[in-house]
Amino acid sequence: MTLLVTDAGEKADVFTPVEDIADLSLASGPVLVPLTVIDQAIEDRRNTPLGLSVSNDTPVCALRSYFEKVELISIAFPSFSDGRGLSLAKRIRREGFTGTLRAAGPLIADQFAEALACGFDEVLLPDAMAARQPLPQWMEAKEIVHGQYQSGYGEGESILQKRLKARAG
Repeated sequence: MTLLVTDAGEKADVFTPVEDIADLSLASGPVLVPLTVIDQAIEDRRNTPLGLSVSNDTPVCALRSYFEKVELISIAFPSFSDGRGLSLAKRIRREGFTGTLRAAGPLIADQFAEALACGFDEVLLPDAMAARQPLPQWMEAKEIVHGQYQSGYGEGESILQKRLKARAG
């Protein structure tokens, strides 16, 4: 069973993944489509919530025109060791996307606080990761990290900024 984790806990996934135009007309309710199908989905499904699924190396300029047309952008993580999705999420937020940002893939609970700090609202885990690290581990992990080493992530000053400020007196 996949697990959709938010800052508040588990959430039901209402978006149905649709990979091609032929399947678009068969789906009911909110759909999650790749960049190759989004234009047709916008035209065909004007009154239905849309989500856009992208790879972690998609340029923000390819997404910007869809910010006001989709409720969700889902960024694929091919592995937990590939952090490009975190950087993409940060850039998408800086460019003005205010909808839901989803990290989709085999992240680990230790990355949850960082994902939230980068702008993600939720993480969709595959079955194997959900079985390995159930919801309570994710909720505990988000509370463990209380500071960020990098500037511009999360709220407040980074650990380095706090140390420099303390030295200056």
